[in-house]
Amino acid sequence: MRSEAAAQPGGLERFVSAGKGRGLRARRRYAVGELLFSCPAYTAVLTVSERGSHCDGCFARKEGLSKCGRCKQAFYCNVECQKEDWPMHKLECSAMCAFGQNWNPSETVRLTARILAKQRTHPERTQSEKLLAVKEFESHLDKLDNEKRELIQNDIAALHHFYSKHLEYPDNAALVVLFAQVNCNGFTIEDEELSHLGSAIFPDVALMNHSCCPNVIVTYKGTLAEVRAVKEIEPGEEVFTSYIDLLYPTEDRNDRLRDSYFFSCDCRECITKEKDKEKLEIRKLSDPPSAETVRDMIKYARNVIEEFRRAKHYKSPSELLEICELSLDKMGAVFEDSNVYMLHMMYQAMGVCLYVQDWEGALRYGQKIIRPYRQLLSWK
Repeated sequence: MRSEAAAQPGGLERFVSAGKGRGLRARRRYAVGELLFSCPAYTAVLTVSERGSHCDGCFARKEGLSKCGRCKQAFYCNVECQKEDWPMHKLECSAMCAFGQNWNPSETVRLTARILAKQRTHPERTQSEKLLAVKEFESHLDKLDNEKRELIQNDIAALHHFYSKHLEYPDNAALVVLFAQVNCNGFTIEDEELSHLGSAIFPDVALMNHSCCPNVIVTYKGTLAEVRAVKEIEPGEEVFTSYIDLLYPTEDRNDRLRDSYFFSCDCRECITKEKDKEKLEIRKLSDPPSAETVRDMIKYARNVIEEFRRAKHYKSPSELLEICELSLDKMGAVFEDSNVYMLHMMYQAMGVCLYVQDWEGALRYGQKIIRPYRQLLSWK
């Protein structure tokens, strides 16, 4: 079943934030833990690997889901969820039957196809766009390098290849803008264990600007995004979320922000870099590693994290666990267990152990990471 109606953002207002463009501002005080607002997804796609265990419509996890009678690849809680999702699922249903195992558009392509369909069937403003409309999304088109433009053209080709039957396409220039908007404003939906469930568009949530010292956090109940205060927020104060994982040191965070969102952060955490030394804890050895050795190991760590991210799509659990163990052995010669790059790979190893039901392995990794995580991710 769909989640309850979204809480209205009545205590909030859209405004022009100095140096940041559009933003969201509080009109009243919010206490820690209080819900500022919730936003239903404008549209969402369940990741293919979770089909059969989660409803394609509302993302609820349950047993005994009913499958689509035609493609046999989409699953639903009940008839209500299936009917509600049909305007979107029909974009894929016949194509999945026709392409069979060759049906493999990316999540970005699938999400963009649904946006095009939604804009055609619901041209009016939706319940997800009380403060910001999808058509107002920033594209940062002028900042795209040749590599990013080529990736967008590949996505456009895939869109035409897999969705030609049910979609009316704008011209290529408009599609470039739309894909650029999705890349900058799309959200990854995760479950309570932080496992990837799918991708979605939450326009009002996208209005919030970034800070590495956020005062709110975004969580999900199915396809409903909830925005809650993690600090006291006073009237007139801007509402900030984090676009990235805050675990990493300043240079790493800003590299990620520049690559995905085309800006650098100037929050207090990025200016002071006060947690960087703690995050990059080096082993205390009688013969300490040189600065060059540390730099090389940080470069290796960032590369192996990216390698693991890609490998999750095609390698087996045993192969993924091997990547984790080998990288931990190598990094452990220089880094302490509390180093953020060690913590990241231990967290990934824990996830693999949970997936294969190796409870002892998961507990072993979990016990190592829980205290450093709590310390590093505390917002003060």
